[in-house]
Amino acid sequence: MNKLSGFLYTGAQIGKIARRAADIAGLDSWALMQRAGQCAFQLLQAKWPDARSMTVWCGAGNNGGDGYVVAGIAAQAGWAVEVIALGEPPTESARQAFKAATQPPIRVSPALTASGPRGSVLVDAVLGTVLTRSPEEDFRRAIECMNEQARPVISLDLPSGLNSDSGDTPGAAVSADLTVTFVGMKPGLQTGRGPDLCGSVVFDRLGLPPEAYDEIQSVARLIDGNDVARSQPPRSAGLHKGGAGHLLVLGGAEGMSGAARICAAGAFGVGAGMVTLATHPSHAMIANIEMPELMVQAVEARSALASLFCGKRVLVVGPGLGRGTWGGDLFAACLEQTMPRVMDADALNRLAEEPVTGSDWVLTPHPGEAARLLDCSIPEVEADRPAAVIEIQKRYGGVCVLKGVGTLVAVTDGRLWLCDRGNPGMASAGMGDLLAGVIGGLLAQGLSVGEAACAGVWLHARAGDIAAGEYPRGLVARNLLEPLRRLVNRSSVVDD
Repeated sequence: MNKLSGFLYTGAQIGKIARRAADIAGLDSWALMQRAGQCAFQLLQAKWPDARSMTVWCGAGNNGGDGYVVAGIAAQAGWAVEVIALGEPPTESARQAFKAATQPPIRVSPALTASGPRGSVLVDAVLGTVLTRSPEEDFRRAIECMNEQARPVISLDLPSGLNSDSGDTPGAAVSADLTVTFVGMKPGLQTGRGPDLCGSVVFDRLGLPPEAYDEIQSVARLIDGNDVARSQPPRSAGLHKGGAGHLLVLGGAEGMSGAARICAAGAFGVGAGMVTLATHPSHAMIANIEMPELMVQAVEARSALASLFCGKRVLVVGPGLGRGTWGGDLFAACLEQTMPRVMDADALNRLAEEPVTGSDWVLTPHPGEAARLLDCSIPEVEADRPAAVIEIQKRYGGVCVLKGVGTLVAVTDGRLWLCDRGNPGMASAGMGDLLAGVIGGLLAQGLSVGEAACAGVWLHARAGDIAAGEYPRGLVARNLLEPLRRLVNRSSVVDD
């Protein structure tokens, strides 16, 4: 993987990098367009080797310029090429690309034609990173036309209609089969609607010198599996179970024991030495039937917790906690502790009702819980997931994990991390409970809250991918336990 593919940049930052490349290496916009067009055409040929015709939709900006270059290269290679021009190119480089590309035998149409596109491959070069609002008029119609065709689509830089920074789609958006993105990776490709719209993603930095990136602080970074492997603490020959960490799970209100037990299994799965479950007396007697390694304590009232806190390294509170008085008492007791904590499920709902800040905890909301923490709607959270996770971390402290496609981790030093693993098969009950246990188990072994959150998110998602294989439908949380065990015992994931 190209080293720079692990750094994510906003559209504005991409512009700054391109300008620095011009200053440092003399690579102006026209030179970058030529490189981008050549790269895209080569990838297109490799993806669809039998294709010999294309229709290219070109917007008015530099993204359209990339499209004109692709059209020109294809025509020179003997392809039948049709160009649909959406507006006059406003920049000198785009005009240069337009002039070079729109020569016979290329067919140029100023707007959508009544007969529809003729090409066997459709090229989306309409909007790129310039999206600021819902696409309108010809731009919207162009997007809709591409989506209506039963033909493959390649998007240049990112699918038109997708916000490069947030992954939001304020209106119509292209559904691509292949997206080739240039100069830098963008958060919108990896979270929100991006993964659904991009198809396969290929990154090419277009030969820009590394110095062009030096003064630009990326907005986020991808969690790297090899970093996760290196973060796992070494195990000496004399390690005992106490040295591997003792975790306390608080949860399992009456009739809700499953979530807390799944959480405990996650902690054991990544190597925690001991796990105690403090749960409701109604099911304490049977809570460890499937997991005899688990220590179970019946907790009738808050007063019974004092002795249980002693000797524990980490608390996980929330799975199956419930919204009743019993869960409220356990939650209040948890807030009084100073050890690292993982706050999940109903603990987050209670935190939204009684906001407090903490420093040594990990919050793990899904979008619904995030909306309650921010006192907003779920669509508002999903419209800008990076902004939402950063705001939760600022309000409540510690580390925040915003679950969902392209799970995001906002850590205490202000950095943002993104996980590009996971699959739709993980949309089943218990997955979040397992993740809370995984993070807690890593905390129990000595990782910091930031390290445990990032490593736990990646391990959980990658285990989900391994467990799903070719059959993601029907995946359940316990299917991830064996892959988790294998992953935490690997020293690298170079071949992953």
